[in-house]
Amino acid sequence: MTALYLINDNILRELSRDGRISNLELADRVGLSPSACLRRVQELERRGIIKGYRAVLDHARLGAGFVAYIGVGLSDHSKTSQEAFERSISRSPEVRECHNVTGTVEYLLRVECADLAAYKFFHTDVLGALPQVRSLTSYVVMGSPKDERA
Repeated sequence: MTALYLINDNILRELSRDGRISNLELADRVGLSPSACLRRVQELERRGIIKGYRAVLDHARLGAGFVAYIGVGLSDHSKTSQEAFERSISRSPEVRECHNVTGTVEYLLRVECADLAAYKFFHTDVLGALPQVRSLTSYVVMGSPKDERA
């Protein structure tokens, strides 16, 4: 790996840790002049490697502290069924992530709710009511010692 790629990797690592870091501080941390650092960041943005910047929210303080992952098995494996399920899920604010996966289920969802009662309602009356759903397997998050999502 060349020095140019290592510097880009360092820039990306620093921005992943703190997207609000000033260009001056970023340049200092990666060993570039501020103008060279800014050019690299702009090039990484232009190429789509840096897709955006976000605020990381504390969902527990916003009233959505109950987190679960749900494995969803579909009753029909057709494209039509998958698209219908994905449309339904896209309208559910509780679903923070939806991944089409391989294995014993078709989807893995990350769900955030206020509490267990709200989760039970979502699980039973929203997900359980979808005609495409064959099975649901819940994994309640008890803690997240490492979480680098932004």
